[in-house]
Amino acid sequence: MSNTLQGQKRIRLIICGFALCFCIIAVRFGQLSLWPAATPGDQTRLEVKEKFPRPDIIDRNGVVLATDISIPSLYADPRKIVDTDEAVELLTATMPELRARELRERLSQKRAFVWLKRQITPSQKELIHSLGLPAVGFRNETRRVYPMGRLAAHVLGYVDVDSRGLAGIEKYLDDRGALYTASLAEPGSGTALPAVLSIDVRVQHAVTSELTAAIAKYRATAGAGIVLDVRSGEVLAAVSLPDFNPNDPKEAQDQTRMNRFSGGVFELGSSVKTVTFAMALDRGVADLNKTYDCRRPLPAGKSRIDDYHATRRILTVPEVFTHSSNIGTAKMALEVGIEEHQAFLKKLGLFDRLRTELPEAAEPLHPDRWTHISTMTAAFGHGISIQPLQLASAVAAFVNGGLLIEPTFFKRDKEAAAAVSRRVISAKTSETMRYLLQLNVTEGTATRANAPGFRVGGKTGSAEKVIAGRYSRDHRLTTFVGAFPMDEPQFVLLVLLDEPQAAPDTQGFATAGWNAVPAAGKIIERIATILGVEPKITPVDALRLATQVQAGTIGD
Repeated sequence: MSNTLQGQKRIRLIICGFALCFCIIAVRFGQLSLWPAATPGDQTRLEVKEKFPRPDIIDRNGVVLATDISIPSLYADPRKIVDTDEAVELLTATMPELRARELRERLSQKRAFVWLKRQITPSQKELIHSLGLPAVGFRNETRRVYPMGRLAAHVLGYVDVDSRGLAGIEKYLDDRGALYTASLAEPGSGTALPAVLSIDVRVQHAVTSELTAAIAKYRATAGAGIVLDVRSGEVLAAVSLPDFNPNDPKEAQDQTRMNRFSGGVFELGSSVKTVTFAMALDRGVADLNKTYDCRRPLPAGKSRIDDYHATRRILTVPEVFTHSSNIGTAKMALEVGIEEHQAFLKKLGLFDRLRTELPEAAEPLHPDRWTHISTMTAAFGHGISIQPLQLASAVAAFVNGGLLIEPTFFKRDKEAAAAVSRRVISAKTSETMRYLLQLNVTEGTATRANAPGFRVGGKTGSAEKVIAGRYSRDHRLTTFVGAFPMDEPQFVLLVLLDEPQAAPDTQGFATAGWNAVPAAGKIIERIATILGVEPKITPVDALRLATQVQAGTIGD
């Protein structure tokens, strides 16, 4: 009897177990019906989004600057290797760049997948395929290529082997996920809309070419050039030399190949006097009729401020500008006052890091304690270090009617430019600045920038560099910053040369008027018509051209 009862209990227990299993299965089916899991299609879309190709980068006219191509990579399944030594011998014979010891270690692992060589050539793939190694295979990957080579390298940046942006616009695209997503085409298309830069490759090439020639002629260690649209803030060209090839990003690790137009800050010398003049004129402290006594050096603590080419006379405001008088400019800044001077520099953003789409943006350097001496020296570009792009942006405001527009490396329309602009000086002050800048090219320190027909205006700067804690007369940074055409300014050009030397035709001088200025003049002659600026030959221009033709120096 007891055996029968125990058997019935076992049967009931088994029945309960089966019932419980069926209940669990029923509940699970209910969950799947009410809350379905991601469908295969959803998973595909997620994978596609994660592996979506980088967008092409093109210039403002549609020229491709960066794109993706499919390229094979070599891998192996070490578990299927029959003879490791034979595999190592065959692979190293076919691809000598593979290291035998490292390859043997990889092929000896107990893993299903190891990379042997990322991104090989089609010919290498064919040779390895012919070896007939069953454990070796190929997987197509995406490789970023830059068809224009070094052109605009510091703007574009570069990517790593996994196509992650490490510098320049490439890094910007990765860091700004919203922008990257916005640039994608409709889901499922498999392509991305291109990122359209403000750069014009024609202008970029011309600036690079002339800057390269200037560095060679004047034996400079480096150089930089910027072309900026004063109406939109678009950067049409940004060059830093020496540069690198983004197809071989190892070159970019060399510090001498740094981005100098935004990734470095420099004391830019007398070209910064444009800031002081704009400030004094806008504050009403100075006008074109005012004079300054420049007969004697100006005491500054234990030192004295003097002029490079001292006139030792009383100068009018236009003469202070065209003679580039440190004395007159320092006195002008002192009349404005220390606090007002600081306020104007802050208004222009010269105390803050200028941020554009490029991650490479250096922080300005200025004295922690701003004194009378700080105001005097900063008035002519010493004691304060800024990005060259910051100065170009400020000068654009001085000539475009007084509006400071945030510079951009992406194409921008008028409405977008207006949204990021703000007034820093009056239209009247801007008109006076245009007059002074053009006067300096026709009569002052920048006459060699006078490209006939293109109405150029600008200011020079020659700053002694700090070497071992002291200013060195033998180490200079020379600059020219100007605009054209001055009757209706459209473009700003900045040229910088690092430590240029005297050349046979510079009469022993190595200041900006003898190197950065003529380089700027040649750049303007090449890019003005590309940018749609029509030449207007005046009688003075015609006489100058005739003289050059007669002397055989045209084009020099």
